[in-house]
Amino acid sequence: MTQTAGRSVWILLSQRLFLALVFIAIWALAASRMPAFILPGPTKVWTAMQALFATPTFLHDIGMTLYRVAMGFVLATIVGTPLGLALGANRTLANFFEPLLSVINTVSSAIWAVFAIIWFGISNATTIFVVFMTAMPLILTNVWQGSKNVDKQHIDLARSFRMSRTQILRKIYLPTILPYFFSGARLAFGFGWRVSLVAETLGSSDGIGYRLRQAADLVQTDQVFAWTLTLVLLMLALEGGLLKPMERRLFRWKPI
Repeated sequence: MTQTAGRSVWILLSQRLFLALVFIAIWALAASRMPAFILPGPTKVWTAMQALFATPTFLHDIGMTLYRVAMGFVLATIVGTPLGLALGANRTLANFFEPLLSVINTVSSAIWAVFAIIWFGISNATTIFVVFMTAMPLILTNVWQGSKNVDKQHIDLARSFRMSRTQILRKIYLPTILPYFFSGARLAFGFGWRVSLVAETLGSSDGIGYRLRQAADLVQTDQVFAWTLTLVLLMLALEGGLLKPMERRLFRWKPI
């Protein structure tokens, strides 16, 4: 079983390495036929990345973006999870608030960014608010949908044992909605990264989004690509090193 699993890992790694090499080859071919300020080649972008890593503000910009995304995501989780549980447990409450949730979902992140700049100015709160308003409805909706799938017989049994509403939510609803929450949380975290860049380009004086805008204003296309690749590598590291192991640990009881 271990040998089979190890072989599957090597096959997957080989496939992804081959895909990366094909992408780099196509990129280099396209760059050789275009001016560098439009599409810099892999070598030029790699040189720009090395220069980027050596700048004194590099770690600060990475840290600030991480902080803003994490704070917005945590706030979205704190607000969205109990609200989703409440809507799933109370049909009257769900019918009352469903139109409001639909309205929030239709407002784009760019509009939230404009509002945030008006309300908070150039500050961390601008990006945190935009991430929160993007991630919270996703988490709320997934938890709400998960709550709808709770077995009614389990609820009736809990009530027959005179369990309180809080105990029912904690012991019956919460284990059921955990897979839905994690699915929504991963989606919200990914969207949070994207919208944080939009917010930082408009309402921050540091961070990855701000540096991207700065490089674009100066037509430093190699720097734009370098920051973009840095962001992609950071996302892959978080996905493979944190989110996926956490998901495997949480759902190790589920059959493969």
